[in-house]
Amino acid sequence: MLKKVVGNPSLIVPVETIEVNEELTYKEIPVSIIYRQSSLLERIKAHQFDDPHLFLLRDTVQLGGAKKIVIGDFGVMQLQGRICVPNVDGLIELILQKAHSLRYSIHPGVTKMYRDLKQHYWWRRMKKNIVAYVSQCLNCQ
Repeated sequence: MLKKVVGNPSLIVPVETIEVNEELTYKEIPVSIIYRQSSLLERIKAHQFDDPHLFLLRDTVQLGGAKKIVIGDFGVMQLQGRICVPNVDGLIELILQKAHSLRYSIHPGVTKMYRDLKQHYWWRRMKKNIVAYVSQCLNCQ
């Protein structure tokens, strides 16, 4: 979705292709930024109510029974600002794999991985899943 076009529309390029020189300020970059949702967020949104537990939570929210759970921006259910991840379509495993193998946090261990993930995501038995995933990593033993 295009938020705002500044300057010449022919200069619009995908965000991933922009290389920013540290000396430039944002006002000097002659390219407008296109707002894009991540494909992971789209997959979470598409399958959020395929998970029976999240389906029941949604009904509770709609009846006004859950104060800490909201349907946030982009129609994604959130618990205290954290995205509720459904336990379907391998989404939890994908998040665990990416969080554990990122270039910037290579093999972070259970505690750090849990702290990092709980800032952004929530799912049932989250800590148990993280412990099980890290225990299978030979480098973390």
